[in-house]
Amino acid sequence: MIEGSPENLLLAGEVVRPHGLDGRLKIRSFAESEKSFLQSGTIFLKPRSGETRAFTVSAVRPHKNTFLLTLKELNTLDEAEPYRGADLFIRRDSLVHEGKDEYFWFELMGLNVYLTTGEYIGTIDHILPTGGNDIYVVREGQKEVLVPAIHDVVKEINLDEKKMIIAEMEGLLDLNEV
Repeated sequence: MIEGSPENLLLAGEVVRPHGLDGRLKIRSFAESEKSFLQSGTIFLKPRSGETRAFTVSAVRPHKNTFLLTLKELNTLDEAEPYRGADLFIRRDSLVHEGKDEYFWFELMGLNVYLTTGEYIGTIDHILPTGGNDIYVVREGQKEVLVPAIHDVVKEINLDEKKMIIAEMEGLLDLNEV
């Protein structure tokens, strides 16, 4: 059994394969930087077959488009090999916001979206990363609105009330039928 409840765990990446002979893991991260793993201190690996297990993070560093993760409990290739392809989780409560206008995707998913006039638009279904800013995909039934994550459009985010207030921009509400 792992410490904490499953709803407190956030999928943060996956193990690609062991890297080297000393138990290091090459991971594909869903987090933007290695800070998420370092701040967590403990990560949880769930192999395709087997139970989820907690590990202590010793070090993590970028490597090409991945990260190399060193865990205190894995010291050989043989110890690391069973975790090839494993899902990697961190505790949600270990994440730290960098600024007052920063939100994690899991916090935004499912928020109800309204115009500044009070008109309901839909809920955030998923988020598309782009080079400049993210795009919130807001759905209501078969209708879809793409909302750029910029200050000119997103006027307020209230996580306690599970809502986002957006300003209407020309062309923004040209609804697309799915």
